[in-house]
Amino acid sequence: MSRAVEESNRRLLRARDAMDRAYAEPLDIPTLARIAYCSEAHFIRTFRAAFGETPNRYLQRRRVERAMFLLRSTDRSVTDICMAVGFSSLGTFSRVFRDVVGEPPSVYRRRGPLPPVPSCFAMAWLRPSSFGEAPGE
Repeated sequence: MSRAVEESNRRLLRARDAMDRAYAEPLDIPTLARIAYCSEAHFIRTFRAAFGETPNRYLQRRRVERAMFLLRSTDRSVTDICMAVGFSSLGTFSRVFRDVVGEPPSVYRRRGPLPPVPSCFAMAWLRPSSFGEAPGE
């Protein structure tokens, strides 16, 4: 692997780490592209090539993963969880959640509390796979 590819991968990982760390904050492509030191179009293209999904889909999936945990481990309302994980619209949150998980948040919550195992195992078991790309993304 060339040094240029290694450096590009490091920059992409830096941007992905920022998404993992600040998933609940408003993150946009210009901000993430600046973290990766590249143009917006190049960032989207290389991120997708490296991680198999667009930055927007990755961030949405990351937010849904956190919401899944909160739905089954707290009594917070779906709306509160929606806002806490970084969505600004309950409708968008519900649609994305259903796309990723296969059922609405309220139905998912009815499965009951998470099993009494270390949270790292529970999160791995519950992690959704990547979901299909929407047109234009």
